[in-house]
Amino acid sequence: MRLSLFDLDGTLIDSEEGITRSIEYALARLDVPAPPRAVLRTWIGPPLRATFPTVVGDDPETVERAVAAYRERFVDVGWREHRVYDGIVEVIEALAARGDRLAVVTTKPAVYAEPIVASLPFGACFERIYTAPPKSAGSEKAAMIARALDDFGVGPAQAVMVGDRRFDIEGALANGVRAVGAAWGFGSTEELDEAGADAIADVPASLPAMLGCPA
Repeated sequence: MRLSLFDLDGTLIDSEEGITRSIEYALARLDVPAPPRAVLRTWIGPPLRATFPTVVGDDPETVERAVAAYRERFVDVGWREHRVYDGIVEVIEALAARGDRLAVVTTKPAVYAEPIVASLPFGACFERIYTAPPKSAGSEKAAMIARALDDFGVGPAQAVMVGDRRFDIEGALANGVRAVGAAWGFGSTEELDEAGADAIADVPASLPAMLGCPA
């Protein structure tokens, strides 16, 4: 049995529109100028409590106001503003067909991650969704991957993690799990390589061969 773990934003779905618009909405509510979209794109992946302080300051109350304003828009429309990357459906279907156990590992709160995954055409293929604890300012990927290994009862050699940011790669390697970078996401090939990715897929269609299953 093999366990295949997937990040959500930047790996399964392109969620840039919903996330960046919600960040811009939150900063406007606080009367803080929003960075350019190119900068906001780098915010996708890390927790908001780690990125908002770069523009609103370190005052915890202000950061929480920004997070609350972000969620105000995201819970209404932002969570639906995404698209599945071309080729991902075929990857998930191929893994499920060969009998892989599948799970999502994301820093998104469960209140958003669960309905998003449920709405995906292949959402039912994922048995579990691992999310960061409330009010977390850290990636938590290593801890979530460790929980997944324990829950599914598999060793690191029987698991793989696919993600687009260094947090995904570092979290996998911290657990001795094979780390595959998704170069089509919000990170860069350089970021993934420097983090120590075992392999980097340029497009989703490259994943089946890397994960050892037929395309």
